[in-house]
Amino acid sequence: MERKVEIMDTTLRDGEQTSGVSFSAQEKLSIARMLLDVLKVNRIEIASARVSEGEREAVKQVCEWALHRGEIAKVEILGFIDNGVSVKWITETGGKVVNMLCKGSLLHCREQLHKTAEEHIADIKREIAIARAAGLEVNVYLEDWSNGMKDSREYVYTLIDALSDEKINRFMLPDTLGILNPYNTFEYSKEIIKRYPSLRFDFHAHNDYDLAVANTYAATLAGIQGVHCTVNGLGERAGNATLSSVVAVLHDHLHLHTDIKEEKINQVSRMVESYSGIRIPTNKPVIGEHVFTQCAGIHADGDSKANLYYNDLLPERFGRTREYALGKTSGKANIRKNLEALGIELDDASMRKVTDRIIALGDKKEIVTQEDLPYIISDVLKHDTEQHKIKLLNFSLAIAKGLRPGAIIKLEVNGEVYEQGATGDGQYDAFVRAVRRIYKVMLQRTFPTLLDYTVTIPPGGRTDALVQTVITWNYNGHTFKTRGLDVDQTYAAIQATMKMLNQIEDL
Repeated sequence: MERKVEIMDTTLRDGEQTSGVSFSAQEKLSIARMLLDVLKVNRIEIASARVSEGEREAVKQVCEWALHRGEIAKVEILGFIDNGVSVKWITETGGKVVNMLCKGSLLHCREQLHKTAEEHIADIKREIAIARAAGLEVNVYLEDWSNGMKDSREYVYTLIDALSDEKINRFMLPDTLGILNPYNTFEYSKEIIKRYPSLRFDFHAHNDYDLAVANTYAATLAGIQGVHCTVNGLGERAGNATLSSVVAVLHDHLHLHTDIKEEKINQVSRMVESYSGIRIPTNKPVIGEHVFTQCAGIHADGDSKANLYYNDLLPERFGRTREYALGKTSGKANIRKNLEALGIELDDASMRKVTDRIIALGDKKEIVTQEDLPYIISDVLKHDTEQHKIKLLNFSLAIAKGLRPGAIIKLEVNGEVYEQGATGDGQYDAFVRAVRRIYKVMLQRTFPTLLDYTVTIPPGGRTDALVQTVITWNYNGHTFKTRGLDVDQTYAAIQATMKMLNQIEDL
């Protein structure tokens, strides 16, 4: 049979200890619903007892909802060895499971509690009796267990030996300070399991050395039955083991079973990102914005031929889609992939023009998006970018407080060079006035009338979006449009104007 690993999510308790993160009662309830009903985690830890009145109300709401859904046994609350104060708080909020915080290292027991192991054990047993009498199920955290195994192993064994006959569902083994690596995680976990084969153990990783996922892998490889995670890796200091990465590793590298619905991971991650205000790094495995984006054209080419650059982390598994970035490293294969997604076909000559334009834009813009692509195609195919008769050799635009915007331009018209300057109501207006002076004063020619000027950007509202400027002109009774495309609105308008000047040469 495929071995199953239990996932406990502690985003609402340990994850909320991220600096600056505080979930409202409604946010906690929404996340709890998403975790249990949509993502299908096995258990959730939602709070620490005695924190605040606001926390009490939030816990009540989550517990009421879970009770109504028949899932109250999956909701857990951190409690303390405090002679029943935490137990009372938990029962009053409707909780049914306490995760009791005990000291898993001799140093913590001696220096923080100022007690011997025997005294601490007596306190724990008394607290368990109080919790059981109140109708609570009990798990115990062995806080600082990793340092306990490293520096005071006999203390750890003395503690577990004394508690092994108590009615404890799970012994939870935290790497509280994130000191472990995969090798000693495996060693310590294997030793614990071998010594106590009848007990059930969870592993709780912290990410101080960026090893939380690797350590969770090692603990599970050793035989640990349950692991703790947070959505997006939220948690104190460097955070906890990231749920999305842990699930992918357990499924793909250890071929273990979990109840997690992988296709819902991205949806949950975005909700928690929104509520927490903590942005997901763009290169975060599984959930980062760019992790399913191929940038190099050779990769897109390989994908088209035989999926050469695919691995088991297919984006569809996680509610994502593969994307092919457009920019200066793009090749035709990247562009074709994006065109296929948009249902657009181009011949080879057009493809070359579009590729050249994207590469040129990529030098100005961090990334050209799929939403930009129709604008680029329209610009390239409707207006040849080569300008033969009229060329803009140089220009300078100026804007300063208290002064009118100005423009100085150098224009080549049929091989002759003209220079002119002007001021206007804006930088583009100043540019057009300078061009008009060249045409009307220096060349004694008619200059077109600007009828309409529109600016659009692709959907999404990105500040680095391409700007398309479409200008409608009238020249000797003939009305036509030209367009410019650039990351800068003024330069897009200048491009449209230069295309107009070249068109009127043929009218």
